[in-house]
Amino acid sequence: MLRALRIENLALIDRLELEFSGSGLVVLSGETGAGKSIVMRGLHLLAGGRAQTGWIRGGCDEAVVEGLFELDPDNQEMAALLAEHGLDGPECIVRRHLGSDGRGRFLVNDRLVTARLVAALSADLVHIVAQHDQQQLLAPRRHLDLLDSIGDLWPRRRDFGRIFACWREVEERLAALRGQGREREQRADFLSYQVREIREIGPQEGEDAALTHERDRLKAADSLIALAVRGLESLDGEIGVLLSRARRDLDQAAQLDGSLTELARRLDSVGYEIEDIAGELRRYHQGLTVDPEALERTGERLAQLQLLKRKYGENLVEVLAFARQAEQELAGLENLDNEIAALEREAASQREQVLAAARDLSEQRLRAARQLVGAMERELASLSFSGARFTVEFDGTERQTADALTATGWDHPAFFFSANPGEPLKPLAQVASGGELSRLMLALKCLLARRDQVGTVVFDEVDAGIGGQAAEAVAAKIHELAAHHQIFCITHLPQIAAWADEHLEVAKLVEKGRTSSTVRRLDRDGRLAELARMLAGEVVSEETFRYARDLLARRGSGA
Repeated sequence: MLRALRIENLALIDRLELEFSGSGLVVLSGETGAGKSIVMRGLHLLAGGRAQTGWIRGGCDEAVVEGLFELDPDNQEMAALLAEHGLDGPECIVRRHLGSDGRGRFLVNDRLVTARLVAALSADLVHIVAQHDQQQLLAPRRHLDLLDSIGDLWPRRRDFGRIFACWREVEERLAALRGQGREREQRADFLSYQVREIREIGPQEGEDAALTHERDRLKAADSLIALAVRGLESLDGEIGVLLSRARRDLDQAAQLDGSLTELARRLDSVGYEIEDIAGELRRYHQGLTVDPEALERTGERLAQLQLLKRKYGENLVEVLAFARQAEQELAGLENLDNEIAALEREAASQREQVLAAARDLSEQRLRAARQLVGAMERELASLSFSGARFTVEFDGTERQTADALTATGWDHPAFFFSANPGEPLKPLAQVASGGELSRLMLALKCLLARRDQVGTVVFDEVDAGIGGQAAEAVAAKIHELAAHHQIFCITHLPQIAAWADEHLEVAKLVEKGRTSSTVRRLDRDGRLAELARMLAGEVVSEETFRYARDLLARRGSGA
């Protein structure tokens, strides 16, 4: 439950700090435009609602809203969620900063957290019921959500959604494989041609470089033969004679002068090296031939390799990699029939699972609908709807096939209502007035509040269009709910305000040319004055005060 609320720089509120005792009814009242909705806006922001920078008080850089919540020790889900994020404790302090630059941040127990976590926490901390929620009652698409909430079926619905998603994924994969059809055959033919072309040519890694070298050698065969002959003639002729003479002379000189021994040795080494070079050059020359046919064959082979590189890769390494990948894809395509058959078996199995889950979910919803009808008629009777009837009708129950399934199942429930005896049941949008919608929404929220573990419920002017006996009934219902919950209620009805355990008055104050909204907790005299104003407006008579005292006395609040 909310034990303390702090608001700074939000719209007309400069600074507001409030403390609350716990369960019971907290009423906020005041003149129209006084700023009651700003307090509700603060609670809305604490619950992770969308924010607007225009809500920040003029001249301020940021607005801050902080709430101290006392946690229910029996709420194990909340305890687990807080512990998971290292935030466990007997209380939960949620603070939200809203910056004028559009940036905002959430803190829980002084630790920075995500908006998603705050939204998850707030689902168990505070529930806000505003006037627009009444309009949701008119939309049948929202009725399924309400029915699943009343029937506590959201866990089953989420489980079904997961089963449905798995089944649809398999069906989509199967449809994609089946849809390939002719495209698959064309792809297989094309890949076969590519693989065959590469394998028939049979390139080897590095082959193009070796062939290029061989082609260049064959092209230059005449020149290479002539140059080799000249080189051999030089080495075997004049150079050889001169080198032999120099070696003999230097050997003799070394015998006369030992310091020349090293030079003689080095010259001998040169001689041996030249002899080796001459031998290798002679063998090279012997291997040289002018072979136009070999040159032509080499050129043709290089042309084949170049064709492959133009089509399949910048070099032969990439060409060979392309061939391997194409072979793998081709093998996959050739195995596609087996894959389709396996997927068909999997899809059939999952289809049976999803149909069984859908049937079970529908049965649970029918059971929940029957319980809801009985509970709603009892609630409506206590809200001054004598003879009113409420029912839930399901559309499309005869179309319970796999093709008709959605992620929420088959069911399309719609709420029907008759406010008066003898009148036929019709969709809410056709029969419910504003005041009737308010009471219908209150009845639903009372049922939900009894089911869930939310400690704080906020009613934001849900009493619109209600008066007289209906107002008395609504007031009694809210008081009944407040016996086990903390209820905040913005109201214009004195009948509701009279039930308050804590009554807060919101008023405007102009000080030094600046308008602010203030909130004060009313004592006995203040409550009498506020109830009288709510009853009569600006001009309050003694009779109005007597009626206000009577209201408080009848509520057991003292007079």
